[in-house]
Amino acid sequence: MERFRAIMAREGTDELTLIQTQAQAPLRWFRGAYPELDAEQATRLGIACAEQAQLTSFGPLSVPLVSAGTVAEVVQLLTYLPVITQAVTAQFHPQRDDLTIRVSGNTGDPDLDCLVVTYCGLALMRLIDLLAGDASEVTMHSRWPEPKSLPAGSEAGSRLIYNAPLNYLHVPARTLHTSCRFPDPLAYEVAITHLDQALERRAGTPDFTRKVRALLDHGPGVRTIQSVANEFSISSSTLKRRLAAEGTSFRELLQESLLNRAQLRLLDRSTSVSEVAAELGYSDVTNFSHAFKSWTGTSPSHFRSCGPGVHV
Repeated sequence: MERFRAIMAREGTDELTLIQTQAQAPLRWFRGAYPELDAEQATRLGIACAEQAQLTSFGPLSVPLVSAGTVAEVVQLLTYLPVITQAVTAQFHPQRDDLTIRVSGNTGDPDLDCLVVTYCGLALMRLIDLLAGDASEVTMHSRWPEPKSLPAGSEAGSRLIYNAPLNYLHVPARTLHTSCRFPDPLAYEVAITHLDQALERRAGTPDFTRKVRALLDHGPGVRTIQSVANEFSISSSTLKRRLAAEGTSFRELLQESLLNRAQLRLLDRSTSVSEVAAELGYSDVTNFSHAFKSWTGTSPSHFRSCGPGVHV
């Protein structure tokens, strides 16, 4: 703690000011306080911070968290993480019965990513416990190895599963439908309206890139640049220029979208690899397997088998 106090003094602030203003400690402070930070230490820090998380420490998300009617409404608030931080994002994948939520760190530092992803997943599970009772069936899957020891008194236990192929939360349907203790539909609706407005104001992704990415994520699998350009009533050359001006390309966005969707679908072991290939628009499983291996260096079957996967 003394290291953090020294950093805060250098930054012209202190603990009381942070608490009174509900400000967040920048992640770079952790790197400054723990210059030798590695994945093991980051996992331990993420667990420790999550077990101290308070409902009132989430700024604009605090009111809808407390007033949510069901666990599904609590979980949906991960959509609004960009309102309070750009360090972590969530991607939803509804399954036949349950829900998988991929959690990704965006810090540019793999060890800090480990810290924020671990913190985010476990904090959400702890909040569900507080708001809806025992939610022990919710599990956090981490692609990092299990640390040699956990923080003293840690309750993470079997709910944090290590060496997974991706970082994700698994929420059973019966937990999603569980009622919360303090439902207030009106307060929740008003808070969501404000969050939608805040999210629109704070959108950090260039506007056209965001629109194309959303179209790719929610449309059919393999798309041509012309078919996407038609959606915006522009030529493919205009689409190329607009994306290039925002520092990306259609090819990059398409591959990113297909990879994310493929990885999430492969976590659901009730779906075959051939079914995943068909859902993403590939003519046969061989073409899909070749594409997946070019993205990840491994086959879809090996990716599926290299971690604990989703409980189905």
